[in-house]
Amino acid sequence: MKNKKIHFIGIGGISMSGIAMIVKNMGAIVTGSDASNSYNTEMLQASGIPVFIGENAELIKDADIVVYTSAIKDYHKELVMAKTLHKEIYERAKFLGLLTKEYENVICISGTHGKSTTTGMISSCFIIDEKNPTIQIGAIHPLLNTNYRMGSNKYFIMESCEYKNSFLSFFPTSEVILNIDDDHLDFFKNIDNIKASFTKFTHLLPEKGHLILNKDDENTMSIKTPNNVQILTYGINNEADLRAKNITYNDLGHPSFDIYYHNELFAHINLNIIGIHNVYNALATTLICIIYNLKKESIIKGLETYTGVKRRFELIGKYQDNVLVYDDYAHHPTEIKSTLDSVKKIKCHQNYAIFQSHTFSRTKEHLEEFAEVLKHFDNIIIAPIYPAREINIYNVKETDLVNLIKKDNPNVWYIDSFDKIVDFLKEKVTNNDLVITIGAGPVNEVGLKLLEKKEGN
Repeated sequence: MKNKKIHFIGIGGISMSGIAMIVKNMGAIVTGSDASNSYNTEMLQASGIPVFIGENAELIKDADIVVYTSAIKDYHKELVMAKTLHKEIYERAKFLGLLTKEYENVICISGTHGKSTTTGMISSCFIIDEKNPTIQIGAIHPLLNTNYRMGSNKYFIMESCEYKNSFLSFFPTSEVILNIDDDHLDFFKNIDNIKASFTKFTHLLPEKGHLILNKDDENTMSIKTPNNVQILTYGINNEADLRAKNITYNDLGHPSFDIYYHNELFAHINLNIIGIHNVYNALATTLICIIYNLKKESIIKGLETYTGVKRRFELIGKYQDNVLVYDDYAHHPTEIKSTLDSVKKIKCHQNYAIFQSHTFSRTKEHLEEFAEVLKHFDNIIIAPIYPAREINIYNVKETDLVNLIKKDNPNVWYIDSFDKIVDFLKEKVTNNDLVITIGAGPVNEVGLKLLEKKEGN
């Protein structure tokens, strides 16, 4: 990559920005463009990468390589120019796959839910153990205050997303499958196709490569894995190579538990993050760390000091000193159920959940499931649907969700702007309440506006 001129179309994406920084540190000359300014584009510009906001075909002329995200349309001016000039062009996942070939150990963390958190946990343990890993993660890591780390070429720890079969472009030596659920149905159509994709993913492993599976997840355990890899399992409810036992919670919902490896006590862990789902994430992390011979002390410290990546049940502050304000990236009913369970373990007066559904297709597909889980919050505010890459051809609207929830919980409102939601909260919340924004879109702005903070602070 040294001295190559590489242009990224959609450079502000959480994955693209990290890849851009990695190749810059490899010695490439990097430029990029994006549709709008963001925390990531500002971070890139501060690091010396010029970012053009909008479309500018002139940027392509000097590029040796052009990388684009799957969200970029065929008619994007820069992509059209790249094809016209016969540039070397890669979709993001394909380009990232090429990078993985440069590393001795490529640790891919996959699953429908929990990828960023688990990638962050594993990264923390490897950093503390002084393994000097290279890291690519789909969120801002608290130790790094960014979404990447440039280390040696011995370890590449990377979040591996299944959407549009992205992870099938990688060259893993070890894989974690946290869970398999019915998400991204706009692409996969059904759960069988999702499981088929994960099956293909496991067959990318080399002979005697390591495959880490969640023994408690039925879909994960049902996929057809290769015969020539080393499979290790973790869980809570079923017999597994690594298990958590004696789980308790403190007033903030942080779990403590014993880890047993091959039925012998390995460690006692006190997590600094919330929820049973993070016990599972910690188990997956521990197994990977054992495989790569990390010191037990590094594993314990890595898990116990880990405070979570940004936007994963992140405590962003207190409103009027006694109202806890959280933000969570959950955008699938299963994820929201984990969020709800975590909220219920925190001692508070009453809770306010602000939910922004992510894409019209997902809203339509999971409408009843969203209503079923959201109705269990004390108060529910539905924000405008975040369209992302879609237009509303699904004939779905926010009031459809409100009407379903209202059948069981009258404390639900549709409010059509973030500013109005903030005004509503200021009027309603009282001492010791809890506010949480939920969704993968910009709904986190509600909490930031309530606390009068800026993103990135």
